[in-house]
Amino acid sequence: MSVSVAPDRRMRSATADPVGNSRSSSSVGCSLSHPVLRSFVRIERWSEQPRWVRPVVDLQRQARALGDPTRHEIFRYVVAAGRRVGVAELTDHVQLNHNAVRQHLGKLVDAELLIEGVEKSTGRGRPRLHYTVDPSTESRWGVTGPYERLSLMLSEIIRTGDSPIEVGRRAGHRERLGTGRTVEPVAELVERMARHGFEPSVSRDGDVIEITLQTCPFESAALADPDTICQLHLGLAYGVAEEVGGIVIDELAPRDPRRAQCRLRCRVVETAEAVSVPAPTSG
Repeated sequence: MSVSVAPDRRMRSATADPVGNSRSSSSVGCSLSHPVLRSFVRIERWSEQPRWVRPVVDLQRQARALGDPTRHEIFRYVVAAGRRVGVAELTDHVQLNHNAVRQHLGKLVDAELLIEGVEKSTGRGRPRLHYTVDPSTESRWGVTGPYERLSLMLSEIIRTGDSPIEVGRRAGHRERLGTGRTVEPVAELVERMARHGFEPSVSRDGDVIEITLQTCPFESAALADPDTICQLHLGLAYGVAEEVGGIVIDELAPRDPRRAQCRLRCRVVETAEAVSVPAPTSG
């Protein structure tokens, strides 16, 4: 039985933004011999908008949410932290009472700027809530958005000549750990993949785990160049798993990015066994 561990959220609109003009390859001021660059040009020519791109009304809603100085400060604090942040920490930071901070956080969650999660209960009482930046948040709000993250990784591939798997792996190693690191490696891996926008769910049979990636954060790019994007995703999973420890990635079974549902198969091991898996040089 597959159990979703990603935070609940409303379905995002997959409708293309009506505003957008395609550009010809002559407008790109560099060589288009690299397949990754050709992929980006194809995406621009199609004027496709990935499902991460929001309608104008959603951007206006986010702008209104950030128009309040206190909410803006809370949002910036979570962005700068780069990890899970609890209500108590935010209360100390903005010097407001718990209920006031919770109301501000509710507005930011409703605007899909933050994601609310629940800490595992360690005893009686209500479980504590924590907040992270919604991985789909636009770069215009001072956050590195999904396609900006992709452009940085693709630039690194071109600059270094390294394989997409190795570049993705390094990106996974750069992931920041939360202050209260999850003891259970599967939960930690799933949460970190959720931060990248994959909306994962997990099914488990003993030590064998299958993580279903219910969203492709780079849908349009994956349609244009599936080998590169899927290898970046696999490398990212390798790097995150190596940072988490206690879990090894065996394979990524890709699917049509428009429907997502790629399968990440992994297994739990003793920490000493959780060594790096050799990265293939080609997809």
